[in-house]
Amino acid sequence: MNTEQLISPVPTLHPEDTGDKALALMEENNFIQLPVVDDDNYIALISESDLLDWETPESPLREAVFLNFKPAISNSAHPFDAMRVAHDMHISVLPVLDHEQKYIGAITRDDLLKYITEKSGIGTPGGIIVLEIAPRNYTLVEIARICENEDVIIMNTMVNPNDNGMLEVTLKLNRSSLDAVVSSFERHSYHVKGLFGENNADEDVTSKYNLLMNYINM
Repeated sequence: MNTEQLISPVPTLHPEDTGDKALALMEENNFIQLPVVDDDNYIALISESDLLDWETPESPLREAVFLNFKPAISNSAHPFDAMRVAHDMHISVLPVLDHEQKYIGAITRDDLLKYITEKSGIGTPGGIIVLEIAPRNYTLVEIARICENEDVIIMNTMVNPNDNGMLEVTLKLNRSSLDAVVSSFERHSYHVKGLFGENNADEDVTSKYNLLMNYINM
C-alpha cells in the first residue's frame, strides 16, 4: 500500500479565499490545518493558529506572510514514511503530491494511525513482551525461533535503543497467555523487561488482594 490509497476527503483553500473563510472551513470540517491549492499547485499548509494571529483575516490568503510551510509526501511513499513526516512536523494533515509535484489530495494523521493499528498487527488480540538485549546479541531469527517453538506467532516487532545503550525489543504476539514463551526466553538468557498479557492481569489482581489483606489485618 502507498499513501495515495489513504487519501481522505480533506477540503482545500484557494489563495483568493480570505482568512475568515479559512477559519470557517476549518471549524465546519473539524480541521486545524488545511492545504492551500491553486489548480493542482500546492501552495502551503496553513494552521488555525496562523489565522488567529493574523491581523487582517479579512484579506485573501495570498497576502499572508505564513504561506511558506509546505510539508508533503509522495503518492508512492509508504504510510510509515507519511507517519514519520506527520510526527516530525507536528501536523494532522499531510498533502500528497504526484511525481510531477502536483497536489492530488491529503491524508490525515488519524487515518495513518488507523492504518498502522489495523495493518501492523497492533490491533489484534494478544500479549506483549519487551526484551532488553545488548546490540551485539540481537538476532531476530533466534527470537522468532524461540516464539515458534512455543507455538507463538510474532505479529509485530519494534526495536529501539534505550538510555543504557541496550536495545528494547517489543514483541506483539498472537497469544495473551505468555508463561511458556517467557520461560523459554529466560532459559535462553534473555532479560524480559516488560510483560503485558494475562500474566500481568493476574499479578495485578494478586497485588491488590495482598494490599487489601494487609489493610484488613492492620
